[in-house]
Amino acid sequence: MDLRVGNGFDIHRFSDDAERVLVLGGVEFAGEAALHGHSDADVIAHAVAEAILGAAGLGDLGSHFPDTDERWAGANSMELLDAVISEARADGWQVSNVDCSVIAEKPKMAPRRAEMESSLSACVGAPVTVKGRRAEGIGGLGRSEGIACFATALLVRPTEG
Repeated sequence: MDLRVGNGFDIHRFSDDAERVLVLGGVEFAGEAALHGHSDADVIAHAVAEAILGAAGLGDLGSHFPDTDERWAGANSMELLDAVISEARADGWQVSNVDCSVIAEKPKMAPRRAEMESSLSACVGAPVTVKGRRAEGIGGLGRSEGIACFATALLVRPTEG
């Protein structure tokens, strides 16, 4: 059995657009400031996709869904993640698990953690854990200027023989 580990990272600043909705891990956070991005700017889904692509050796999110391509304007990041999962599976990989650390002063992750984990796990087809971390007032994240996420994915591919 082949095992591969991939790391993913994404970061987005908060948007001034009151019409945008904050989406994290496929879950909408009504009443919270949204993130700025070409797609829905779901930093968790993006980091998970990056980790899976990296582990499978399939490039990065920007090469698959460039922000210069209007087809992806306002895209649902969970649909992008689903496409990444399909590509990894087509190459013989299965996701074993994904672990995410979200760095944000707001919103708090704990009250919606189960929803995000359920949404992500259903899409990925394997357990996905989400942990909220604070930047303790350090830098732009600590000043609540945006949200970042680190993700690590373990992929497995059965070997013949």
